[in-house]
Amino acid sequence: MFKLSASLLALALVAFPANAQSPIYGQCGGQGWTGATTCASGSVCTFSNPYYSQCLPGSATTTSASSTRPTTTTTGGGSPTTTSAAPAPTDAGNPFVGYTTFLIPEYVSEVQAAVANISDATTAASAAKVAEIPVFFWMDVAAKVPTLGTYLAAANAAGGKQLVQAVIYDLPDRDCAAESSAGEFTIANGGAADYMAYIDAIAAQVQQYPNVRVVFVVEPDGLANLVTNLSVEKCANAQTTYIQLVSYAISKLQFPNVFLYLDAGHSGWLGWPANITPAAQLFAQVLKGAGSGATVRGLATDVSNYNLLRGTEDPAQSPNPNYDEELYINALAPLLTQNGFPAHFIVDPVLVLLTSVPPKVTGATSRVPVSALVHPPTLATLIDSIVWVKPPGESDGTSNSSAARYDTHCGQSDAAQPAPEAGTWFQSYFVTLVQNANPPL
Repeated sequence: MFKLSASLLALALVAFPANAQSPIYGQCGGQGWTGATTCASGSVCTFSNPYYSQCLPGSATTTSASSTRPTTTTTGGGSPTTTSAAPAPTDAGNPFVGYTTFLIPEYVSEVQAAVANISDATTAASAAKVAEIPVFFWMDVAAKVPTLGTYLAAANAAGGKQLVQAVIYDLPDRDCAAESSAGEFTIANGGAADYMAYIDAIAAQVQQYPNVRVVFVVEPDGLANLVTNLSVEKCANAQTTYIQLVSYAISKLQFPNVFLYLDAGHSGWLGWPANITPAAQLFAQVLKGAGSGATVRGLATDVSNYNLLRGTEDPAQSPNPNYDEELYINALAPLLTQNGFPAHFIVDPVLVLLTSVPPKVTGATSRVPVSALVHPPTLATLIDSIVWVKPPGESDGTSNSSAARYDTHCGQSDAAQPAPEAGTWFQSYFVTLVQNANPPL
């Protein structure tokens, strides 16, 4: 995946104002929490896990704290869990409202195994809490599709309003401009047909469990590559196939219990003025290609990077006016609306103080538990939910220069090393994340 990690050079805490209420997206509860337990007007204190409850947008209009940021009206608040007895969010279409997010057993097992290998008792106890944070299940090969069915069955058996999060990620000639994310299918060897079969298999699993809500992020980096990287021969050759296959995925997953978010890169990639309008047009083109009446919920941002949701301008991005995810979303939303594409978003941001981690973290995800996040006091209210698409602790790419999928970014001197293959567990980095979590777990 494409990474732009220089933004971490300017990463800093954004402190909450001292008052009796927690701001929108601020923490409002959880084990050990001693701060405010009520939320600012327009937000609802929402349980996420035993360690973290968060103020998510409710029924009121929210005003941006900065005059340079557009004011947006609330399109709905959401979380992966049930809400408290506060005013209900106004947007019934937000898939996260009123639902409990299923914990992916695969990730829970990874965390538990990691904890068993941590000798320091204090660090181990903190690390164990990470297993309670909902993450997405990545279907990066077709062989993982039956596992989705297993998780859907388990969620269905749990009863109540259950939501399963997963990533569709298996385009032929996948991640055409990257070094470490190539997939199992190739266009030259019948990959388009293989991908359609992969999507059909996903649809068959979902169709068996109509009472389980499913949120899919569709093909991280795929469409974004078509906006900026057509000078790369592999991307130019894949352009038509990518568009047709993402449209196919949309068309085949039109179930009442399914909510689709196409991947929209991130602010440092598609937020630039030269890229943002073509991106909006491309998303609309892909949706239109899915056929009359086909719908998606919106877009996912920052899955493939580590940008702040709101932060100071990154020198590496200057003069990009949309240098954080909030600015990007506010700029992109009206362009989407003009093109007939729904302007709803989920965001996977890094909002944490990494005091001793090298600024280039392309060797591993720099994701940390939600309880370690430092949220700014106000955000764009086009956001359905803050989510963890990339599980913290799983590597983004290997620093081993002799490996077939060696990523040169991960081999740089200021990257976290030694990093294993993409998608495999990176124990030392996971421990670093836990140790540097702020506030502590």
